[in-house]
Amino acid sequence: MIKLTDKTREQYSKVILTALHEEELIDFRDTFLDLHPSDQIDIFITLSPEDRQTVYTFLSPKEMADIFGGLKFNKQIDYVDEMDKDYASDMFNSMFTDDIVNFLSKLDRERSDALMQNLDKPKADKIKNLLSYEKETAGAVMTKELISISSAETVSDVLDMLRDKAPDAEIVYYLYVIDEEGHLVGVVSLRDLIISKPNEIIEDVMSTRVVSVPDNMDQEDVGMLIKKYDFLAAPVVSSDNHLLGIVTVDDIMDILEDETTEDFGEISATKGATDVNIGSFAAAKKRSPWIIALMFFGLITGSVIGRFEETLESVVLLAVFIPMIMDSAGNVGTQSLAVSVRGLALGTIEKNSYFKMIRRELGSGFLIGLICMIVITLLVALFYQHLALGLIVGFSILCTLSVSAVVGATVPLIIDKLKFDPAIASGPFITTLNDIIGLLIYFTIATNLINLL
Repeated sequence: MIKLTDKTREQYSKVILTALHEEELIDFRDTFLDLHPSDQIDIFITLSPEDRQTVYTFLSPKEMADIFGGLKFNKQIDYVDEMDKDYASDMFNSMFTDDIVNFLSKLDRERSDALMQNLDKPKADKIKNLLSYEKETAGAVMTKELISISSAETVSDVLDMLRDKAPDAEIVYYLYVIDEEGHLVGVVSLRDLIISKPNEIIEDVMSTRVVSVPDNMDQEDVGMLIKKYDFLAAPVVSSDNHLLGIVTVDDIMDILEDETTEDFGEISATKGATDVNIGSFAAAKKRSPWIIALMFFGLITGSVIGRFEETLESVVLLAVFIPMIMDSAGNVGTQSLAVSVRGLALGTIEKNSYFKMIRRELGSGFLIGLICMIVITLLVALFYQHLALGLIVGFSILCTLSVSAVVGATVPLIIDKLKFDPAIASGPFITTLNDIIGLLIYFTIATNLINLL
């Protein structure tokens, strides 16, 4: 199997295009199928609709299934519409159940049901079972294509069985041992089988310390578990320990990517609009509610400034530093927000260490504020020849950044405590909140010390 560089990919693309245009079936298959599946996908998505139609005649539905399963959903929709109905049905019947579920779950109910009717009954039954699980749980993302064995079998029997069943399994590096009732009782790695004697019993080879996940576990928690133990797959079990399926590491990588994208969308107030392929109207529709809400928060910011109108009229120069106070407060708050949300997502912030986390951010905010205070005091004293004004602005920066760091770190912790996704404490929200707090601190200090100006 060949893995391509950018240069060799271009060369292979030319060879493949030539074979397609000249309808050289053998040349195309020899070249295309020799590539790594990821490179096959990269080349396939660059083809014209006419060239893709030729590919559908050159590749079997089973071969096409490997390509289709690795495509993004928007591409899958486009390509399945241009396929022959029978070809598409055969392709879906050749795909792993988790890949089909991932595709069908994103379709509307009517179209999903129509595609399900063309599947083989055993495959359709497995898919219906997976679709019955709550979204974003282990049960919803697991695959049924696994190999389970009995503890009474010999190593030789299992290796013979693998030669027949391995092509239809998504992963063969782990074999899961079940009893007569289907309960998970052990696991055997492919390495264990290879180094064991042929006549050894599986019960003597297997490990009984199986790390499994319940079918209702959140998919992100499954990902963290697989990452923690460096697994290639994790078995999924029911409440009574019946083996139901497995979640593989390649699916977990996609899941963690989706979760990270979702968190990024929450933090930046662009949830659902981070996909560059959606149109302007759809993006604006998803982003505008937050912007409108923050616009009203902006009115509060304006009212804070209006409340201290007399102070501003007395010393107009105070207005020069308003943008700096607001920007600094928002920036420090967003930094603390990112630290807090990321720590919660990775599980590095334990439930009993919230106060330690807040204390650390307070210390960080204070030290950053102290540095900024020294710098701004010297600059104001130098350029405006007014040491008292510099001290007021500097002290305001010190207090503002200390409080902003605590607010940025605390809000996600509170939201997490309330059992919501901490990422909804978005950056724009924290920034606007800290703007208001920063202005209150600034004008309160300035009002009380105005006699020094």
